Amino acid sequence: MYATKSPNDERSLVLRLINGDEEAFCELYAAYKNRLIYFAMRFLKSYEYAEDVFQDAFIIIWQSRSFLNPDTSFSSYLYTIVRNRILNQLRDLSNQDKLKEYILQQAVDYNNDTRNEILANDLKQLVSLAIQRLTPRQREIFEMSRELQMSHKEIAEALGISINTVQESISTSLKSLRSYLEKNSVVGADVILLLACLN
Repeated sequence: MYATKSPNDERSLVLRLINGDEEAFCELYAAYKNRLIYFAMRFLKSYEYAEDVFQDAFIIIWQSRSFLNPDTSFSSYLYTIVRNRILNQLRDLSNQDKLKEYILQQAVDYNNDTRNEILANDLKQLVSLAIQRLTPRQREIFEMSRELQMSHKEIAEALGISINTVQESISTSLKSLRSYLEKNSVVGADVILLLACLN
């Protein structure tokens, strides 16, 4: 359990983060993980979705670190990012229900087995095709994260690369997969990606 950082301690970590210090990033990541996932779960009702929102938020933090202002509240900035990600997720989950109904309306005769088959096979097959378009290293990191449920730190240690490299690879892979799904006229691509890759 990580104690709450004092404003001065946190400012020091943010300054180090701005300069690309991965250790400072990891300290902030660990300090906020439990409370932010709990915060997100209150709205999303799913640990998996909440964890994904939290990880996406810290990917944004790392990628935009050079624009951070150490004299403003890091906590407020982080909660704002998480709040916006939660709102996007709730909107996409609403679109997911519409997507399911659209898919099922295309079937002449369907029941619960048909519903499961459509979601488990057709959508996952499409995502599988999208994953095959990644580079070998991106695919390896993505599968270790989503299929083996390995943390970013575990992946970095297993492959002998930095946590930053893992995070940027996953972020790039997600953008590539979403783009592929959208180009194939799939509505609610982000939600399908979560359903097919996180489960």
